[in-house]
Amino acid sequence: MRRFIGRAPVRGWGGSRGGRGRHRRCGEQGGRAGGTRHALEFLDLVGACQRFVAATGRIVPSLRERRFSEDERETAHRNVDRVRATCEWITTAVDTGEVDVDEELAKLLRGE
Repeated sequence: MRRFIGRAPVRGWGGSRGGRGRHRRCGEQGGRAGGTRHALEFLDLVGACQRFVAATGRIVPSLRERRFSEDERETAHRNVDRVRATCEWITTAVDTGEVDVDEELAKLLRGE
């Protein structure tokens, strides 16, 4: 999924704040305010990941011996694809500081 990263910003998924010029990479914050904002954004990201893992850990075990319709399976698979793409986007952003996405990933993240 990394091939999608780095082009058009996505509103509602972090890209709405602007392109690379307005986002600072880890360690490049100027002054205390920038460092505080960075720390809060980092905690928000870690918290979002933790909430997802915790919710999944509660829900998946309850699915034991359940039978899903074809439509339900397709819906679950589409959403797992969105989660995978989002995880790749997070990894790329953390590793490179690049937060923009191209239109293909933007559509996937919007559920299109």
